[in-house]
Amino acid sequence: MHARHLTVLAMTAVLTACATPPAPTSTSAAARRPPAAPVEDAGKQLNAMLEQYFEEYLQQHPVMATFIGDNRYNDQLPNSIGPEYRARAHELNERYLEAVRRFDPARLSGEDRISYEIFLHEREREQQSERFPDYLLPLSQTGGLPTFMPSLGSGTNAQPFATVQDYENWLKRLDGFVVWMDQAIVNMREGVAKGVVQPRPVMEKVLPQLDSMIVARAEDSVFYKPVSRFPDSIATADRERLAAAYKAAIEGKVVPAYRRVRDYVRDEYLPKTRTSVAWTALPDGKAWYAFQVREHTTTDMTPEEIHQLGLSEVKRILGEMDRVRQQVGFEGDLHAFFKYLETDPKFYFTQGADLIQGYRDLKVRIDAALPKLFSVFPKADYEIREVEAYRAQSAAGAYYQGASADGSRPGIFYVNTYNLKAQPKFGMETLSLHEASPGHHFQGSIQQELTGLPKFRRFGGDYTAYVEGWALYSESLGKELGMFTDPYQWFGRLNDEQLRAMRLVVDTGLHALGWSREQAIQYMLDNSTLAESDVVSEVERYIAWPGQALGYKVGDLRIQGLRHKAERELGDKFDLKDFHREVLSDGAVPMQVLEAKVDRWIAARK
Repeated sequence: MHARHLTVLAMTAVLTACATPPAPTSTSAAARRPPAAPVEDAGKQLNAMLEQYFEEYLQQHPVMATFIGDNRYNDQLPNSIGPEYRARAHELNERYLEAVRRFDPARLSGEDRISYEIFLHEREREQQSERFPDYLLPLSQTGGLPTFMPSLGSGTNAQPFATVQDYENWLKRLDGFVVWMDQAIVNMREGVAKGVVQPRPVMEKVLPQLDSMIVARAEDSVFYKPVSRFPDSIATADRERLAAAYKAAIEGKVVPAYRRVRDYVRDEYLPKTRTSVAWTALPDGKAWYAFQVREHTTTDMTPEEIHQLGLSEVKRILGEMDRVRQQVGFEGDLHAFFKYLETDPKFYFTQGADLIQGYRDLKVRIDAALPKLFSVFPKADYEIREVEAYRAQSAAGAYYQGASADGSRPGIFYVNTYNLKAQPKFGMETLSLHEASPGHHFQGSIQQELTGLPKFRRFGGDYTAYVEGWALYSESLGKELGMFTDPYQWFGRLNDEQLRAMRLVVDTGLHALGWSREQAIQYMLDNSTLAESDVVSEVERYIAWPGQALGYKVGDLRIQGLRHKAERELGDKFDLKDFHREVLSDGAVPMQVLEAKVDRWIAARK
């Protein structure tokens, strides 16, 4: 599967769905009120307010705190889809929306002005999102707590398991997970009553994910793995006590919670799922989908405009693919060439270990070439790992998980070896450029290492168009980095670009233009070499996560456009390293903020 969605951005989305806020540390509303309207030093007052906001935000999102290396809340996992949590989240957002509106943007400049614009945008966006009851759809096959928590608790993720306290923290966090799972059933029942339910294909993929967590013995659970590899520093008596506690928690709480959710989905929810796949078929669905489009593109493009852009890009890329077919001397037509690439064994590994090693070799080549195009680099490194077996069947083909801000945990480029026929050799260079460096690892690590930025910008920025647009733009740098010398690897680049172009057509087709699931699948099969299993997973991902897939190509085209504009207007004064520094130097931002920023950079260099 060539899905690229479980990136820093998607992880942030998971985390914000996972967290439960404790009560604020101060019970006084006045004590929690953000700083008053600025008088003399607006920038200092703004940044004080932003830091206070982020501190309260982490209390409401403790798993995000864990991921950025702040271990104060490692024992917490609140009921993030429950009514009390949603009320507290609403209160936090309204309070800070009021606070930021008291600032006069004319009195802010430079980074402070950008921070103001982004923070106001995010608070208004959060307010608008409350119209749409996504909490009634807590489960889908694309991710969420039932698949995220096993990964987090496996002992190889962000949750630390180095001390006795770490092990006890996780037991408490599991208690919160059990509460969340029971709330999911309550919410889905409410969703059934209100007509807000998932399509059947989505939930059919959820069932095996739930089934895989229902084991007879704790020792067979991924949640038990930290117990099977205690650090040497933990004493024997503590090991015995913790092993017993983990066994009791897994067998007495966690597995029963999975079983309750599985039984409800199978016996009650699945028969009530909808036959339609369009988000617009839900109550208030047209407005909901329009919001998702704006959310993920940070533009005012309509679904119809995006659909037409996609059709145009698909046609252009097909032409470039056909030129590769001619270059390698293949005598059949383009569809025959697709079939050849799908079926000839020479394009595929037979052992997962060989695929992983191939990516490790690529890392060395790409890292050595990056100084040609960049003058800014992340301090953090990344590793290449195989997706764990327990979730490989339903996981993305590859994805990136960010490094910790303190450098204690590297970034991870996960590669799925479950279906090697979905991992062609000719797609490796472009996939590595996208997921690792100079794509997600590069951008995400540089962002959180920008210590001069407010924390909400260093560790936030869930802007699909920027994050995924940058990663797709990074693929286009391959030739300049010395990649794509093999025409088949260049075809792999085109094939991945084609996937993102098809997404513009299919996502809008499904949710705004009346396309069926089968129509979307056939369209993607007709216009790429993607295996049918990949295509089905892609289409069902768009069904469950509307609008997100639009951000890739829209963001890439906007960044490409800014580069072309800078090259055209600056001529000999244009420096690609400086351009990349400018794009990366403020972290993830809405497209309009990036465009204004680059325009100022161009004007200053003329």
